Amino acid sequence: MRILYFHQHFSTPQGAAGIRSYQMARKLLERGHQVTMICGTYAGGDTGLTGDFSRGARRGTVDGIEVVEFELDYSNSDDFIKRAVTFLKFGLRSIRLAFSERYDVLFATTTPLTAGIPGIFARWLRGKPFVFEVRDLWPELPRAMGVIRNPLVLGAMSILEWTSYHSAHRLIGLAPGIVDGIHARGVGRAEIELIPNGCDLQLFRSDAERWRPPGVGTEDLMAVYAGTMGIANGLGAVLDAAAELNRRKIRNIKLVLIGQGGLRFELQERARREMLDSVIFHDPVPKARLAGLMAATDVGLQILANVPAFYFGTSPNKFFDYLAAGIPVLNNYPGWVADLIAANQCGIAVPPDDSPAFADALELLAGDRSKQRAMGQRARQIAEREFDRATLADRFVDVLESAVQRA
Repeated sequence: MRILYFHQHFSTPQGAAGIRSYQMARKLLERGHQVTMICGTYAGGDTGLTGDFSRGARRGTVDGIEVVEFELDYSNSDDFIKRAVTFLKFGLRSIRLAFSERYDVLFATTTPLTAGIPGIFARWLRGKPFVFEVRDLWPELPRAMGVIRNPLVLGAMSILEWTSYHSAHRLIGLAPGIVDGIHARGVGRAEIELIPNGCDLQLFRSDAERWRPPGVGTEDLMAVYAGTMGIANGLGAVLDAAAELNRRKIRNIKLVLIGQGGLRFELQERARREMLDSVIFHDPVPKARLAGLMAATDVGLQILANVPAFYFGTSPNKFFDYLAAGIPVLNNYPGWVADLIAANQCGIAVPPDDSPAFADALELLAGDRSKQRAMGQRARQIAEREFDRATLADRFVDVLESAVQRA
């Protein structure tokens, strides 16, 4: 079958962004299907296309995937208005392809929520099967964070959310809370499949070429956060822990923050102002190079702002990268990730906004390397047992095939 696949932030492994869509598209190809990926230009990502844009788009084939890239630059550092306009432009331009391309099923994945727009048109005006993947609950998350307060905007987003869910023949949720959220909007459980982010077991191997950023010694405990530095990520908690370690005069723990985002400059300024020398900032790196860093990492930092909507409603890429790399995870909020860590003893979950507990956990792992290694081994075991991307990708393809059969 032919799949028209919409993901605004698509990236190949040569980029520094998540590669779930790349891996899922590759699995579709492996199972004998054809894929056309529709995306935009994403800072930190790499679509694999290098040709010139013509009339606002360029097209080519990357690793067997036909890619159509709109000339719509997007960065997590953009202000809210610019991001919203880019999201809307992508959704509206996608409608044209939903009508003009040949395909058997249309698949769209958030974020943003506007990714569902072409699916709505394809379902009701072309009679095409539509599968919708929900990575975050919108507008629930921005409302809970206070990022969007305008009732008209929230109302419009709520209508788009409901319409996208009820237009789809099948839905995929990436976390238990997301599945519950979709169901709460009137969709039957039988129509929703839980397929979390997965672990790239071949990419994150122990034999990857190891490296550490300047400023991190070979004997230091290196704790790494690799991801966006925005409001939702709550990285002030890492700096709070660094300040606590400073007060304790502990110098052998380094906290490495890798990525970009709207708050990176603010975080760097605070670290400089408070002389938090244990915090080291590094630009994003391609996934292949990130694997080498993870091979030399002692602890993965799974950090989010203390927002209850996050507790069961997110499925963070970085968390699964840490598991795949076989490193223990230090998590700072309750929910399904914390529960999984506790049940499998593959890291430490500390309460939100508790810098002494955060520092205690780092000290414990720095002082007991055998415990740290044992937690890492269990992390890799659960990655192999429950979150192997290849297995999850097969389930993903099954959902799309079933949508075509049932439509």
